[in-house]
Amino acid sequence: MDAIERAEAQVGAATGAGARGPLGEVPGDAPGRSSRGAVAGLLRACHPVPTVAVTLLVTGLAVAAGQDAAGSALAAAAVLAGQLSVGWSNDAVDAARDTAAHRGDKPVADGTVGARTVGAAACAALILCVPLSLAYGLLAGAVHLAGVGAAWAYNLRLKRTVLSWLPYAVGFASLPAFVTLGLPGTPAPAWWVVTASALVGVGAHLANVLPDIDDDLATGVRGWPQRLGPSGVRLLLPAPLVAATVLLAAGRPGPVGIAAVAGALVAATGGSVLGRRWPKVPFLAAILVAGVDVALLLWQGAGPS
Repeated sequence: MDAIERAEAQVGAATGAGARGPLGEVPGDAPGRSSRGAVAGLLRACHPVPTVAVTLLVTGLAVAAGQDAAGSALAAAAVLAGQLSVGWSNDAVDAARDTAAHRGDKPVADGTVGARTVGAAACAALILCVPLSLAYGLLAGAVHLAGVGAAWAYNLRLKRTVLSWLPYAVGFASLPAFVTLGLPGTPAPAWWVVTASALVGVGAHLANVLPDIDDDLATGVRGWPQRLGPSGVRLLLPAPLVAATVLLAAGRPGPVGIAAVAGALVAATGGSVLGRRWPKVPFLAAILVAGVDVALLLWQGAGPS
């Protein structure tokens, strides 16, 4: 529990006296805020699109790997708890920056829910994630918790460094390993599946940060994508996403792989081009490519190597 207690302390520091808005106010809980509004704010603050997408994709991986219904449900519950903790901790830690940037899409910044409430929800989800992950298998659970820990490290520190891509790579790579290691006999995951997942994670990082680069730079966040700039991110973005699909197609060659690579190429390149006008499109394209990859694994069978 030491790691969880440290995380609680860091989130508390970020949402307490150290997380002050542009006028010196703490973006905490307003006394008159309604409970219904707070619940709605929590739902928005969990980053619902990636949270649901990652949970569904992992469930698909579990099914493809031959996991039974109970095991697939347990894996989904563990991943959902982990993703909720990551999404909520992100908004709790970024409360002051989002307020300073007048982020109307952030419920903490627009006053719908308090930063302390979001931080408490993040810690509760993290605590719940531990037994759910370990119940799926001790080794599998440890791998998943390492991925969740990497995501928390991104929120708390690494997003502001040139290594901002690393937690995404580790977090995404941990997911197929978690699924496979939870199978009877704890078989090793296929290396190409883990590597492809890491590449998808890098692409997701680029796509996720793209719409916010200007605001991030204005508030002192200089991760890898911010240093590349919007044009550099759009140029690079298709590479890791398409490379992931190519790797999966080559890992277990078959006729469907060619179609999957073509679909990933169209989605990733199209998302990058459309991102000039609609900055959020590349992230949706990244989710689509991840869906294509999971569909390819479902067709091939995503069992161990």
